[in-house]
Order: sequence, then structure tokens, then C-alpha cells
Amino acid sequence: MHLLFVCTGNICRSPTAERLAVAFAEEFGLPGLTAESAGTRAMVGYPMEPTAAMVLESLGGDPAGFTARRLTPEIAMGADLILTMTATQREKVLTLAPAQMKRTFTLREAARLSQVSGATTVAELAAARAALTSPDSEDVADPIGQDAETFLEVGTQVADLLGPVLHQVRG
Repeated sequence: MHLLFVCTGNICRSPTAERLAVAFAEEFGLPGLTAESAGTRAMVGYPMEPTAAMVLESLGGDPAGFTARRLTPEIAMGADLILTMTATQREKVLTLAPAQMKRTFTLREAARLSQVSGATTVAELAAARAALTSPDSEDVADPIGQDAETFLEVGTQVADLLGPVLHQVRG
């Protein structure tokens, strides 16, 4: 399965999720899983934000060689599952790639749906979305400009949400 993570600048949340997905895939024995990320307003060519990179390393991921890139329709269409950090970003993905509607979720939404419904496929996640109401906010906050503790909270939140999705949703 090919995952795409999307945030705004592509220097904090989405690269954290991308690199954690790769680390978790190795840890969980998921050889067919690949991950990448992009930003709706990416800081193209920039490395990960330094505090985000330190948090990523503390969580078991590797920031080496990362460079930010802007989300394009082609990138979105190449993904089996697209996980955004906010509902607004989800809508931006769908503006670029409306055909990906049933494959695009916020990270929090995908984690909640996989846990509540028992979904094991992207199609089952999409079906569960129609049946289950969502809470007021499904967003993962942007830590940019915040202190190191906020970056750690956000990185930990991404890791905690990502784990259940990777354990359960396999195709």
C-alpha cells in the first residue's frame, strides 16, 4: 500500500508521519508499505523543521535526506491512501484529485474509523465514514512557531494515530 501524508508546509507534520510510517512498517513487518508526503503550500526544497526532526528521531524515525514538495494532482492520484493533518487539507486534496474521495481522510478520522469500525481496507474505511458521525474537529494542530514541548505533543499524537491505522488497514 502506498500512503501519502499531507499538511501545509511539508516540513513538520506530514514528513513526521511519512518517516514514522516507514519506521513502523519495518517494525510491524509490512514490506509492501511505502510512504511519501507533500504540502498544500509547501516550503519546496526545505528540510524538515529542526525541532520536528529532533522529535521524529526521538520517536524512531529518520529525517535524513527529506526535502519538502508541493502537492500535485499526480502525487495525489498515485496514492492508495491519503492522510491529511486537517479537514481543510483534505478538501484541498480533493480539489486537486476529486477521484480520490474514497481514499482521502484526515489522520485522526482514519484512526478513529479503523478502531471503531474494524475496517481493514481503504474501501471499508470509506464505507465506515458514511455510517459513523465525526467529532467537531479531526485536525492535528500545526506546531510551527511553537515551543519544543508542542512539537513533541504533535509528533506523539501523529505516532499514536498512525500506529492503529498501519496495524489494521492493509489494502
